Amino acid sequence: MGDAVRTQGLYKRFGRQVAVGGVDLVVPEGGFAGLVGPNGAGKTTTLSMITGLLRPDGGRIEIDGHDVWADPVAAKARIGVLPEGLRLFERLSGRELLLYGGQLRGIPLDEAGRRADELLRVMDLVEAQDKLVVDYSTGMRKKIGLAAALLHNPRVLFLDEPFEGVDPVSANTLAEVLRRYTASGSTVVFSSHVMDLVERLCDWVSVMNGGLVVAQGPLDDVRRGRTLNEAFLDLVGARGNGEEGLSWLGTSAS
Repeated sequence: MGDAVRTQGLYKRFGRQVAVGGVDLVVPEGGFAGLVGPNGAGKTTTLSMITGLLRPDGGRIEIDGHDVWADPVAAKARIGVLPEGLRLFERLSGRELLLYGGQLRGIPLDEAGRRADELLRVMDLVEAQDKLVVDYSTGMRKKIGLAAALLHNPRVLFLDEPFEGVDPVSANTLAEVLRRYTASGSTVVFSSHVMDLVERLCDWVSVMNGGLVVAQGPLDDVRRGRTLNEAFLDLVGARGNGEEGLSWLGTSAS
């Protein structure tokens, strides 16, 4: 087994602010890899650079052995992306969105239709397939977005907060589809703030803080006998700020 994703010295600055300060990220092939960190740690910026949505100021990125910026066509043909702040062609129906995505990927229309039908069924979107995406709920939008990202059968799937704002039923559907996907040897990389979710799904974890990877490896190696949430708080140096001050809070006005 090789590496599905590898970065070396990945760097990005916005003005005077260093968002990503030299990230060496490794994700092995197959299974779930979680990318966790506090707000502002650089997770979304890192994923945006890895998937070719944002040009880095320095460093190297390889996906399935292909350099993302030296050989973008080959690299992007191997990935599917469900980004944060998902934007879709909202005046298309769910099925039209999938067929259009298939055409953009060069998939023959008959084959794209067959795959779309299967994805709509698995995502429990058959009854909504002719409904405009603009009228989809948050959970339905996440499911149709995931279906679009899977249509061309990518080797690596990148998800940024895929379960945020999703009801438990839709979240269970998404998780089951992703388990089937990784069972074939493909790789899922997803960021999340929900440690329990990462702990249940992932076998590999990378922890970011301050624009750097501060720990990564198999889940058990990162936890070291703790829960992932406890390990995370220790790694990022979290401090409690709620024990002092706010003495007025919760008292009745006299």
